[in-house]
Amino acid sequence: MSNRIFQFALLVREYDEAIAFYTEKLDFELLEDTPLSETKRWVRIRPRGDDHCGILLARAATDEQRAAVGNQTGGRVFLFMATDDLNRDYRNFLASGVRIVRPPSVEEFGKVFVFADLYGNLWDIIQHHPSHPV
Repeated sequence: MSNRIFQFALLVREYDEAIAFYTEKLDFELLEDTPLSETKRWVRIRPRGDDHCGILLARAATDEQRAAVGNQTGGRVFLFMATDDLNRDYRNFLASGVRIVRPPSVEEFGKVFVFADLYGNLWDIIQHHPSHPV
């Protein structure tokens, strides 16, 4: 048996602002934007070069969901993204105005920095050391 995560939902306030942030500031790919009703869309994105796992941008529709936007993990790092060039991504994110929460550091597993998305969710971006694969 073989299982893998191929997609997960990320709560957002509004579709268009989230699409703009992820595609323009983080350079993600917009995979799909399909209207399902007057208020609901099926919006999928993913980091360029990742053909395994996508993100479903899910517009918060209830008070409970709206309260969780930007705090899906209670303030802890929510997502971990691997890169082949951390220095390039750090420079690009700075130039795009992405909020850096913790600047690059060298750890046992490789180099890492922490950034916040437009809602405040925290992400680690990691360039793994060759002797410490994912």
